Amino acid sequence: MEGLAVSRLPNPEFWAGKKVFLTGQTGFKGSWAALWLGEMGAHVTAFSLPPEEGDTHFVSANIAARINSHFGDLRNYDELNTHIARSQPDVVLHMAAQALVRRSVRDPLGTFETNVNGTGNLLKAIKAHAPNAVTLVVTSDKVYRNDDLGRAFIESDPLGGKDPYSASKAACEILVHSWAKTYAVEKLATVRGGNVIGGGDFSEDRIVPDIVRAVQTNKSLALRHPEATRPWQHVLDCLTGYFVYMEELSGELKDRSLNIGPTIDNVISVSEVADRLQTILGGPKWHHEPDPNSVEAKLLSIDANRARAALGWDDRLTGDALFSWTAKWYDAFLKGEDMEQVSLNQIREYAGG
Repeated sequence: MEGLAVSRLPNPEFWAGKKVFLTGQTGFKGSWAALWLGEMGAHVTAFSLPPEEGDTHFVSANIAARINSHFGDLRNYDELNTHIARSQPDVVLHMAAQALVRRSVRDPLGTFETNVNGTGNLLKAIKAHAPNAVTLVVTSDKVYRNDDLGRAFIESDPLGGKDPYSASKAACEILVHSWAKTYAVEKLATVRGGNVIGGGDFSEDRIVPDIVRAVQTNKSLALRHPEATRPWQHVLDCLTGYFVYMEELSGELKDRSLNIGPTIDNVISVSEVADRLQTILGGPKWHHEPDPNSVEAKLLSIDANRARAALGWDDRLTGDALFSWTAKWYDAFLKGEDMEQVSLNQIREYAGG
């Protein structure tokens, strides 16, 4: 199929009938995960904060109608424990987090409480009610100690974090791996994703939603760091990595941390992402608006070769396809189309190609 490279896909036979406990279904990646898992026949119970005000993929794609969705706070152990006990999951995919760097600067303690204590609450509930569940905890490409030299990080590199978000995710990694050793949990792992783009992201302070809002308002987009580079990856490629990792964790795979990120071809600057999407979607040209107080890394790249070798997985949407698939979703959204059907069509085309 045009625009799609050959790569391993999630196995619907593995997921059909599986009881999956998903956190973060109201978020960008979580809403796509919920939709795709349901499409493969999984019985999804999901738990997260309610969707934020304004546009969200969770609402626009009618995700709540397709899964067993519950709203709550990871920091509330009793509430989370109740849902784990009721669902008795076979598989747990933990995606809920406070995931925004600038918000973490404004609320550092809340970020740590959600990302570290919230994860601890989840692990405690799983230990009590579903100790044999395959559990994958999603962290971030920002968990590494970043010296801004541009070297692609591998899984054995030291953890760090210049900002509260990055540091909280590094702490989450330590929590998960210490938990696995302390309680001899065999099917527990972390996965470190790159900068994911695709249709349906409306978060604050992210480049693609900012471009879409600039198109909607016909205002020039302000870029804080146009020169900054990131490992850009389509949400369906990223989720494919997560899904096939969990499939392998259910068997004999021993890797307990993997990077899921794009090839070096998709490690490009913020300004190039803006240029390519604005060429498709329109809107005024972006402008540079420096933020002297920014704590964001200028250079960031992760090496996902270990995952490629262990999982037989790779990106399918690279180069122009990464941006065209993203732009097509938002173009349909701006035209008022049925976004549940548009989203399902993208999943089906991706998985069927």
